[in-house]
Amino acid sequence: MTGKELTTNIIYYVLRVTIVLYVVLLFLPGVNPARITEKINRNLSLFTAGFFYKSLTDGLGRVISKGWIPQSTMITLNLTSLVACLGAFAAGVGGCFSIGNNKCRRIGNILTLSGGAVGLAGIIGIMVARNQLVQLVAEHPNYAKNTMPNDPMGIKLYLAMSIIVLLLSVATFILSPKPEKDEPLHMEAKYRLFLMFMPFALLILVFSYLPLWGWRYAFFDYKAGDTLTMDKWRGLFWFTYLFQNPATSKHIARVMLNTLAMSGIGIAFSFLPMVFAIFLSEIKNNKARSLIQTFTTIPNFISWVLVYAIALCIFSTDGFISSFMIQNGFWESGKNMLMSSKHTWLKMWAWGTWKGLGWSAIIYISAISGIDQQLYEAATVDGAGRFQKMWHITLPELIPTYCVLLTLSIAGILSNGLDQYLVFENAQNTQAIEVLDLYVYKIGIKGGLIPLSTVVGMFKSIISVALLFLANNISKLVRGQSVV
Repeated sequence: MTGKELTTNIIYYVLRVTIVLYVVLLFLPGVNPARITEKINRNLSLFTAGFFYKSLTDGLGRVISKGWIPQSTMITLNLTSLVACLGAFAAGVGGCFSIGNNKCRRIGNILTLSGGAVGLAGIIGIMVARNQLVQLVAEHPNYAKNTMPNDPMGIKLYLAMSIIVLLLSVATFILSPKPEKDEPLHMEAKYRLFLMFMPFALLILVFSYLPLWGWRYAFFDYKAGDTLTMDKWRGLFWFTYLFQNPATSKHIARVMLNTLAMSGIGIAFSFLPMVFAIFLSEIKNNKARSLIQTFTTIPNFISWVLVYAIALCIFSTDGFISSFMIQNGFWESGKNMLMSSKHTWLKMWAWGTWKGLGWSAIIYISAISGIDQQLYEAATVDGAGRFQKMWHITLPELIPTYCVLLTLSIAGILSNGLDQYLVFENAQNTQAIEVLDLYVYKIGIKGGLIPLSTVVGMFKSIISVALLFLANNISKLVRGQSVV
């Protein structure tokens, strides 16, 4: 490798890292260059400001209608934010092309050059919108308290990033060798696989890792709409509050009992989808098998609200069962079985099993289709019956799949979900049905104790990760191989 090639590769590495940061910054509200006034939501990112005008102007209706901030300024801000986002995305696509051959790199150079230029134009447009606001306040000083102009540091940051991307793109364009006209586009298989993985990695980053930034609320006295300032810093107060407050500790203990009990019942009967898949695969009539599989899978796509509506039609005071029992003289009056607090854990498990049995069996059906058919043929020659083949061939082949799903179930033992328990909860069964997710919803969204709900969520996440590794180590000891 010559010195020129080494220099080019180093510049490419720096360019790719810069582009990654360039794209990630689009989703960080703290560095939003479009927040040119304090009236704009501080939790708004540049991506949201560019793609959602309504979110950008949320809370500015009176300010705009009074003319304190011209609507044209906000439209300019929205459009230029969109341009800045598109520039960053174009640079991101160009960065992906840069890991291919010379032909790919040349296309990548054009895209990153264009992206840097478009992004720079977008940031300049945001600066123009801000200058319009500043000039308006200078002409009408009494507008200042209503418009509250802001000088976001994101403008300087994005301006610097755009210029860096532009300069590095120019450098790589000059230093990279010109591809032959007939040179085909080519990229190594490992890089193609990496690019296929990238969209999913970005989704995980945006929806799974960026929200962890919200854990900081656990250390402040935070209320919805407030700003986090050091005068609201409480340290570990909310962590100790869980254990020092007797009422809260008792409540948490009851919630944990419900959570672990219902999750434990689910784990104890987690073999049912596997058994169902085995018996389903033994049905030789294809139409009957497809009909049963469809009938048992459809409930998974029905929302819990509709499931509760079905339950209400069947088990309420005026429901099917009560009407049938009254008409046949078994009951004198109708009974609302949904209001009963008896056997709540089992009833919730039964509803969950009915809804998810067919869906959960799909992965086992897929695993069964991958079993070598020669094993069954050899067993048939040896005189094995249907149940013997199920017991000695099908079941052992499904055990690894079952162990993986069991490990994931153990890791998610504290994650029962919210929807089912929220719709089925009533005054009679609330003591037995309140699980951890429902408790977090109540204290955080309904009760406004966002720091306390954040603490509970943090404990839940940490314990879930610990349980995942514990279950994985147990699997390694028992089966001789780990799951994850």
